[in-house]
Amino acid sequence: MLLDELRNYNASLLQTGLFKDYCPNGLQVEGRAEVRRIATGVTASQQVLDAAIAWGADALLAHHGYFWRNEDAAITGIKKRRIAQLLRNDVSLLAYHLPLDAHPELGNNAQLGKLLGLTEQGRFGEQNIACLGELASPQTLAQFAAQVGQALQRAPQVIGEANRNISKVAWCSGGAQGYFEAAIAQGVDAYISGEISEQSFHLAQESGVAFIAAGHHATERLGIQALGEHLSARFGLEHRFFDQDNPV
Repeated sequence: MLLDELRNYNASLLQTGLFKDYCPNGLQVEGRAEVRRIATGVTASQQVLDAAIAWGADALLAHHGYFWRNEDAAITGIKKRRIAQLLRNDVSLLAYHLPLDAHPELGNNAQLGKLLGLTEQGRFGEQNIACLGELASPQTLAQFAAQVGQALQRAPQVIGEANRNISKVAWCSGGAQGYFEAAIAQGVDAYISGEISEQSFHLAQESGVAFIAAGHHATERLGIQALGEHLSARFGLEHRFFDQDNPV
């Protein structure tokens, strides 16, 4: 398919125009006009770029692209090397941040809930990005945390009473620890996010609501893969996901 067709389809699918974000969503670096092979990755890091280009990708789709708000706009150093490699190889970079977190089917949060066996019952937070749901049957916090770790292949950091029963859960992938108070107000038993802050410990202790920090990268592997698989099935594109393990 043509690059413009891919860009326009994704903009419509993910409704990128509805989001106030920290970076531009969509085409960030323009490559060749025709796209047959798409690579996906959580972050458009040098390692992911190298692997995607070695595979022969025409375009790389990432959750974390470039040109973030408040960063230095100069194209120097690491940014220069990455962009130069894309341009030298005529490979496009398309990035989707909040729209890919929020999508009701392909999004990181929808996919995370599905992976963890949570039935989504509602949304909350800025632009309705965070999810509310329930487990099919109650588990202790220790059991549920073990399930999270097994599903994401990363041991989570857990704040809360190990033997407390967990039924109602809120979650939001990535660096969404700022939604913890809003999650507590929803009456949940536990909140899952990628990262945790110092004050999250005290909120968990004093509210009795467990906090599970499951990893920023680990909770955001899912959406970009789902998007790549969707595009592959719909348009017959070759797709491969390239992961770079990140302990954060």
